[in-house]
Amino acid sequence: MPSLTLADIAHKLKKIDFCMMSTLGGSGISNRPMSNNGDVDYDGDSWFFSYENTGKVTDIGRDPQVSLSFTEPPGLLGKPGIFISIEGKARLIRDKAQFERHWMSDLERWFPEGIDTPGLVLINVRGNRVQYWDGEENGVISV
Repeated sequence: MPSLTLADIAHKLKKIDFCMMSTLGGSGISNRPMSNNGDVDYDGDSWFFSYENTGKVTDIGRDPQVSLSFTEPPGLLGKPGIFISIEGKARLIRDKAQFERHWMSDLERWFPEGIDTPGLVLINVRGNRVQYWDGEENGVISV
């Protein structure tokens, strides 16, 4: 039985901005870095903005199963950071009201016209299984 709870995982994720998102594409597994945009009140959902015409969006349209891998850096005393893997199902959202709920001003670096950026899509990953390793223990949490 895992000793960390989903609330503990959410607290850890607040410190980690980037993850690797894995999708299954026509030529196998594809991985790419993604920012969680500071949207880290983890309740089983992860949110990412993207452009519509990308490989990840095509992959998700074909097979919505994805994996997210987060890594926290080691602590000051050399203790390994935590590794978190989230498996789940992605869905593509094209609704501007949803864009507004998850938008952060820092995103304008990648999407200069904000929520009106042509081709903008929001990827929601609903996690169903969380695995973690922190150097001392590991566990699996079903969401």
